[in-house]
Amino acid sequence: MNQQGVRWTAEQVLTLAPDDASRKTGSSLGTAEPWSEAGCNSSGAVWGLCRGSGSTPYRTVVDTAGGSPAYKCSCPSRKSPCKHALGLLLLWAAAESAMREAEAPDWADEWLAAQRKQASQKTGGKPERARRRAEQRAERITIGASELEQRLADLLRGGLAAAEQTGYGLWEETSRRMVDAQAPGLAARVRELGAVPASGPGWPARLLEECALLHLLDAAWLARDRLPEPLAATVRTRVGLTASAGGPPVRDRWLVLAQYDTPDGNLVARRIWLYGRESRRMALILSFGAGSRAPEIALPAGMMLDTELTYYPGAGQLRADVPNQPALPLVPIDAPPPGVGTIEAIHAYADALGDDPWLDSWPVTLSRVIPVPSGDTWQLADAKGDSALPVTPSALSRPTLWKLAALSGGGPVTVFGECGHRGFTPLTAWSDGSAEPVPLTES
Repeated sequence: MNQQGVRWTAEQVLTLAPDDASRKTGSSLGTAEPWSEAGCNSSGAVWGLCRGSGSTPYRTVVDTAGGSPAYKCSCPSRKSPCKHALGLLLLWAAAESAMREAEAPDWADEWLAAQRKQASQKTGGKPERARRRAEQRAERITIGASELEQRLADLLRGGLAAAEQTGYGLWEETSRRMVDAQAPGLAARVRELGAVPASGPGWPARLLEECALLHLLDAAWLARDRLPEPLAATVRTRVGLTASAGGPPVRDRWLVLAQYDTPDGNLVARRIWLYGRESRRMALILSFGAGSRAPEIALPAGMMLDTELTYYPGAGQLRADVPNQPALPLVPIDAPPPGVGTIEAIHAYADALGDDPWLDSWPVTLSRVIPVPSGDTWQLADAKGDSALPVTPSALSRPTLWKLAALSGGGPVTVFGECGHRGFTPLTAWSDGSAEPVPLTES
């Protein structure tokens, strides 16, 4: 699962959590405050002392080398990994400055030596254990997906009105079942279903739409062996299985178009959109921060970097990895990216849905559009023509539109954002003829 010397992301660490409670408590321990003598080495070992309720701190050590991590902690928990191991790995994943390389203390080195000696005595043991673990997790996800299919069928058989009467409790319990099945992607979509009945007029149609997408994901997982590999990779990602970036790197001058944070409980997800000048490819960089720690990667909108990106597998996937930020020289953007009209933006999103039916939105740059009010909402209308895109309801509740309207002054602007089935979410804008971007979201 891990190459020696390569640190994981917070997202990869949290997929190891045995349940939702461990995920939450582990996130709270992912800061330097409760830890002492924390360190790591290039062979994949991570260790530290975690302050607990007693007078003696818990000794925690993790061996991340090979196909499957191994854990040791002096706490009484029977969960594997325990919350201390998760917190230690989150601290390790945060940044090199949070945990320096060092020699392992005797108590950690003894366990590591015994652990690796035992593993070396089993020829091919680690790959075989990794394969079995993957098969067991896939089987658990299959059981969870089958159970979820039955619950969706019961909901539709009883009528959507029952969802409003039962409240959020049913969905929360179903979400926990998906976490137990080690399918965090399914769990997240189920939690979103629980909020739909309280979302205002028209909620039955939205609930039916989301149920259909969830059913499609369940069916795709159950039939994944018959799918083309790019689509199967997308399905694995959507249910919550992590993958590593691979394939040939793409070298380019990457324009940083937008950066914004989205809180999710104790986890903060940062989304950074990049555009390649020569390749004309979009890329999404995800960075995570647990507890009170900010995400590690920060690339301000309006800058440009010359570097290589490596994309993740999957049909139509835009997520990529970027090298460590300190090694990247940043220069201001000399011009906004090329844009399209509103009709072309809709077609681009429709084409992307052919590769990933669960895609909420697609990154698009609109050129020469004018923000105009339309009843209770706003639209981005083509300066020439009679087409327009509605602004998403979520953007209406932020100062986004007032910044955009002030920048436009009734004239055309270039706007980068995310185009989806609920409309267009503006993220960054340029006034006509200007190369200086105006971020429309708060990072």
